[in-house]
Order: sequence, then C-alpha cells, then structure tokens
Amino acid sequence: MSSLLIRNGWVVDPASNFEAHADVLVREGLIAQLAPAGQIAGADEVFDARNLVVAPGFVDLHVHLREPGQSHKETIATGTAAAAAGGFTSLCCMPNTDPVNDLPAITRWMLQPERGAVVNVFPIAAATVASAGERLTDFAALRREGAVAVTDDGKPILHEGVMRDALSQASLVGIPVIQHAEDTALTKGAVMNQGPRAFRMGLRGMAAEAEWKLVRRDIQLARETGAHLHVAHISTAAAIAAVREARQRGIHVTGEATPHHFAMIDDDINDYDANFKMNPPLRSRQDRDAVIAGLLEGTIDAIATDHAPHALYEKRQEFDRAPFGIIGLETALGLAFRILHAERGMALPQVVRLLTTGPASVLANTAVGARGSLRVGSPADIAIFDPAARWKFDASKSKSKSRNTPFDGWELHGRVTATLVGGRWVFRD
Repeated sequence: MSSLLIRNGWVVDPASNFEAHADVLVREGLIAQLAPAGQIAGADEVFDARNLVVAPGFVDLHVHLREPGQSHKETIATGTAAAAAGGFTSLCCMPNTDPVNDLPAITRWMLQPERGAVVNVFPIAAATVASAGERLTDFAALRREGAVAVTDDGKPILHEGVMRDALSQASLVGIPVIQHAEDTALTKGAVMNQGPRAFRMGLRGMAAEAEWKLVRRDIQLARETGAHLHVAHISTAAAIAAVREARQRGIHVTGEATPHHFAMIDDDINDYDANFKMNPPLRSRQDRDAVIAGLLEGTIDAIATDHAPHALYEKRQEFDRAPFGIIGLETALGLAFRILHAERGMALPQVVRLLTTGPASVLANTAVGARGSLRVGSPADIAIFDPAARWKFDASKSKSKSRNTPFDGWELHGRVTATLVGGRWVFRD
C-alpha cells in the first residue's frame, strides 16, 4: 500500500485530546505520524485538507444492513456505501435479519468478502434463539466468529430471568447486552408517542413508561450481575434520568441516542407520512430536550443512527400499517452539527467524540474498541468533512437502497468530503 499525507487539516482526535492544525501520514493502512502542519516531508499521495476537519472515522453502534434475507431493503454493499458517504467507517449491525443472526455460521457469512462491504462490519448477534426471548444463544461461539455484543433488538427481552441470565453470560465473555427498552405489553398496537399529537391523529400512542420502566428493571439486573447493560436509542427523560443515577452509583450502563430523537418531536410528524414512523417514536419536546441534555453532559455515550431501511412500497402504507424505521447514515453528521453544535453550542470535539471515541468505548473489549482514534499505530479509518458547509439532503441521491427519511430537503450543517478505511479511499465527494 502506498503512503498518503493528509495535510493542512484541522485534526480532531478526542481519544488523545488532540485538536490542532496538523498533518496526518498514513502508511500500510495505519496512522504512521501525526505532526504540526508542514513537518512531514511527503508521501506517495497528498490530500490537501485546508479548511476541513480531519477526524477518526465514525463508529455506529446501531445499524440494520438487512442481509441475509431482506436485500430488497438494503444489502451490506449498499448500506456500507451509504455509511462511507456519511463518514462512518465501522458499523455494528443488528441481528433482526432473515434468518436471525443467532448462529456462528450466520455471523461468519456476514463477514465474508463476497458481501461487498466497503467499511468495517461488526455483527451484533441475537441474545436468544430466533430472538424469541426464551433460550440463550451461544455467546462464546458467536463472539469467536466476530460478534461484538448481543441483543434481541426490536424484540426486547421481557422475561426477567432470561435477561438476568443474558447479562451474566455476556459478562463472562466480555460483551454487553444491548436492550431495546420497550415493554411490549404496554405498547401493543401503538404507532407513535402517547400525547396530544397522537390523540389529534386518532392513533394509539406509546407511553414513555414502557421505556423507562424496563430501563430501571435492567439497571437493577446489571447491578446484581455486575454486567454491562447498553440501552439502545434512549428517548425519554425518565429513562435518561435512570441511566444518570445508575452511573453515579457505579453501575456499568451505557446509552446511545439517535439524530432523529434530538432533531424532532412528535408534533413534527407531517400528516400521516410513515417516514416519520420509528420505534422508539418521536417523543415530546421535554423528552427531546432531555436527550440533548444527556448528550451535552455525557450521560449518553454515543450518537447511533438506527439506520433502518425499508422498500418504498412498505412505507407507502397507512401510518399504522407501515413498518417502523428510517435511514440515517448520510444525515447523522449534518444533523449533529446543525442541532447540537450550531443551535445548542456543543463544542466541535464533543460532537466528534459522540461519533467516534464514545461508541468505540462502549465496545472497548472488542475489535470495535480499536477504532475511533487517530493515535499512531491505529487503523487509518478517517473522516474528512467541511464544518462550514450548508447543504440540503436529497434522499433521491442516497447511496442506500432505500429512501425512507423525514429529512429529505432539510438543510444540514457540516458535510463529509472524503472517507478512508484502512488507508483506502472509500468515498470522495
């Protein structure tokens, strides 16, 4: 592999608390040198990053790549291409495929070169067989094949004994249990947040209680087992308060938040457009503000997209019949810069931290933990973006196979210019 010099950029590496005008030398797929601008002699290729931010490649803890079995929605090739366009170089993909990723052979299949991935893919395996919530999968065998965590994702583990056993077993192999916190006994038939907007639309709403009650139960189980609990796409003020309190008590609990949950509220739903339908749903203004506060103060560790592609015909149904989920890999940075940085005053390094070091630290005991850094010797996974760019997202030009997004036509701040994985260009704008 040839050497590459990225020069004149504003280098931001939260992992080493580095922020300065500097040059980055890449050699043999690794970060070879980081030095003040002009101090590295040269390389086989030079990229001028003047007026651009040079950051570690983004890490996404929550992505649905849909393969195997649902390639009409997305493929590993198209999903990773969308990731590269959004500055993401590492994706942790959920197990709700067809068949469910509950066997080492399926995890192994997802990692084969034939899948066409252009960024790093880290499978998350099912915690229970077929995600049925009854019998645990073989965590150790799944981890040996590359799984970095376990979860039943959209089918939360409701049985207390099963969740306790899952936490105990995951702790033994050094990985977290990721929980989609939703008491489905309270949300049956619900399609949006419970509140005045749902009442006006004549749709059944999901109570915030369904999330925070399960979060509180799981925190107690994490305390009892000493295990690592990770709360997926946290969306309610009460659940965030529970995580904050647990962390103060030394319980190992982490959490992620999505851009749509800090960018919108339920009152933003446009008529009955199913591109605004996701789970957890868009919440109240109070909940949205609590998500932003949690990100600002560090209670929430990471921004995760919950990229959930669906075919056009699936989303073009009545709101209560359409599937949950939106795409989000190409809009995450732009929303974070607009909402968190420009509107809420979050410093540039903290935005980058939430997309890099934060998510990598959640999976610190796995291969993901080596990502999200520009330290010498680290893999040369790099995102280069223009922090001053103002642009409109055009869903029709997305590299994803799907177009289901409520952000079509939104003005976003900060745009990815180039992405490298292992020192190789995987996106150039």
